[in-house]
Amino acid sequence: MVSHVGLISLSSSSCLPRLPRLPRLSSKKNRPLIMAAMSDDPVREWILSEGKATEIIRISPIGGGCINRASRYDTDAGSFFVKTNRSIGPSMFEGEALGLDAMFKTRSIRVPKPFKFGPLPTGGSYIIMEYIDFGLSRGNQSDLGRKLAEMHKAGKSEKGFGFEVNNTIGSTPQINTWSSDWIQFYGEHRLGYQLQLAVDQYGDSTIYEKGQRLVKSMGPLFDNVVIEPCLLHGDLWSGNISSDKKGEPVILDPACYYGHNEAEFGMSWCAGFGGSFYSSYFEVMPKQPGFEKRKDLYMLYHYLNHYNLFGSGYRSSAMSIIDDYLRMLKA
Repeated sequence: MVSHVGLISLSSSSCLPRLPRLPRLSSKKNRPLIMAAMSDDPVREWILSEGKATEIIRISPIGGGCINRASRYDTDAGSFFVKTNRSIGPSMFEGEALGLDAMFKTRSIRVPKPFKFGPLPTGGSYIIMEYIDFGLSRGNQSDLGRKLAEMHKAGKSEKGFGFEVNNTIGSTPQINTWSSDWIQFYGEHRLGYQLQLAVDQYGDSTIYEKGQRLVKSMGPLFDNVVIEPCLLHGDLWSGNISSDKKGEPVILDPACYYGHNEAEFGMSWCAGFGGSFYSSYFEVMPKQPGFEKRKDLYMLYHYLNHYNLFGSGYRSSAMSIIDDYLRMLKA
């Protein structure tokens, strides 16, 4: 849920309306991911110490975001990408940093390497990342599918389904409490959470009641399926996919958690994945029985989130999916 174009980072999780979050990056050294202590200018302090720079040559704003402010710091040790938010504490950037770091450590698909996040002395928070100089396209679909599958295959969790911290999908909280049961996790922390938001925001008891019927009835959709906790980007749409100058795929602005690998395609209605993407993906992560029947179930989470973020324009899509499944499952 977000947008990034060329060298300019945009937002955070939609095909049409935009929310923010922004990265871009490239750097050379393996710097540890750490939480900052407070100082008058913690970004400058880190760059001129752990960042190994002796001079900040220029600071250039990067436009497009509506939640965070983004800047490129050019130094004699390379460039850094910095996001700041004047009203939200470091928990949001902690979730992003931990997600980026987990994906980076799979050594599969390229992501911006996070270096540091922390509080700002006047309130709010920041995150410092590698700056990646983007190419002119989103890269090769086949390469993207293969590398994404390699990330899913490499990124596994012994704790089950969830993540180290709660994070956000767009600006919506995403609850990642660990669970050993995927159907329970997805029903409660993904669909159930969004359905409750629809009641709280809009008083939409109809979508809530029908959605809960689906949650209670969806078990048969997973018959004969082996579900392992795979590291997911979590918000993979066209605005969060790019390529570097070598044409290698880059993915950005994650909402990471460990889940069923098929849930990664929940934003496919807004991602433009083609046949070569899926062919290459399934060569590494074979398609499981019933894949086609579950596709809309995973899209439903994101349609509900868009409904809660952007309003009634997305309600009919969410309701149509729910009604179709209720008929299919005779629930």
